Amino acid sequence: CRNPPLVTHVDPDAPPGRKAPDIGNRSSEPYSRQWMSWKQSSCKLTQPVVFLAHIFSRSTMGTSCVDDTDLEDVKASKDRDMPSHLLMLPNIQNQSLLSGFAYCIASCSMILVNKFVLSGYGFNAGIFLMIYQNIVSVTIVSALSLSGVIPTEPLTWKLIKVWLPVNIIFVGMLITSMFSLKYINVAMLTILKNVANVLTASGETYFFKKQHDRQVWISLMLMIISAIAGGITDLSFHAVGYTWQILNCFLTASYSLTLRHVMDSAKQATKSGNLNELSMVLLNNVLSLPLGIILVLGFNEVEYLLETPLLRMPMFWLVITASGVLGLAISFTSMWFLRQTSATTYSLVGSLNKIPLSIAGILLFKVRTSMENSISILLGLLAGVFFARAKLRNNSQS
Repeated sequence: CRNPPLVTHVDPDAPPGRKAPDIGNRSSEPYSRQWMSWKQSSCKLTQPVVFLAHIFSRSTMGTSCVDDTDLEDVKASKDRDMPSHLLMLPNIQNQSLLSGFAYCIASCSMILVNKFVLSGYGFNAGIFLMIYQNIVSVTIVSALSLSGVIPTEPLTWKLIKVWLPVNIIFVGMLITSMFSLKYINVAMLTILKNVANVLTASGETYFFKKQHDRQVWISLMLMIISAIAGGITDLSFHAVGYTWQILNCFLTASYSLTLRHVMDSAKQATKSGNLNELSMVLLNNVLSLPLGIILVLGFNEVEYLLETPLLRMPMFWLVITASGVLGLAISFTSMWFLRQTSATTYSLVGSLNKIPLSIAGILLFKVRTSMENSISILLGLLAGVFFARAKLRNNSQS
């Protein structure tokens, strides 16, 4: 948008190079104001309204929440525009409210459905479940890519070799998350996952010399206290589940820190010099399939899969397929919500979303709890909200 040239009159008494106020053409002032008003509105209207896949590590994690994403990455994704012909959203009223509702439903449903599969059905093949969910994601993304709806980078051997170390950590993160969810209730899982934030922030300070303010460290300390207190007061404490979850926190932090180191090399290994989120979703899920098959054989899940009657139930296949679709739906709904609002709203809603998730997990699966354990869970949830606000404040000041 450009302003039209306005008529100006030169004052002969004015110094050289300086123009006098326009007094001969008064009509240009209201015309200029109308033009500027139209320009501001048209620039907003012509900005392409699109949504991309969100940070891929959260999009396919069956038991993680998207709201744990680094807020700096969230802002970077929000500012990254795509061509306007990709996934244009229809003209719907109150898209902010609708997108936020869809994001909350998808993120909560994903964890609850996985918990239902692993605990409700008593399914003891978490690695196979991870493989099947990844197959669903690969199928959907590949179909959209081949139809020209979304862009993805071709998978070359050069890119695969660069990305393989990150993918190994990614697969370990998914598997340990599946194993821990089988034994730990949803409310305690959301609190224990906060430990990954503590490890990631500490790794950023140690490896990348990133400074965090006092409020960030206070919120991280509250997360640690709530996790310890919640574990001590957990009436359904299971040592195996807690062990898997602690290992998952270390792998999650390692994945986040390693990803930042590998991203530049991965972009250089692509033909376009860029690697969008959808390409990373496809890359992660495709590479996880052969490694997952090896782990299925190593953990002797084949014998269980041949004997279990669950795989002969159509409803069970419908449920695990829905879990794979929900994993990908989190990507689209989170980015849609982010495009309609802001990083602040997105992160705070994501943190607040853990509260109804924890309540739903306790009620749906009839978890035995106590007053002390409930207070610990509430403290951890509030610490997550405080952490999101502190991170945003820290980033805005820096």
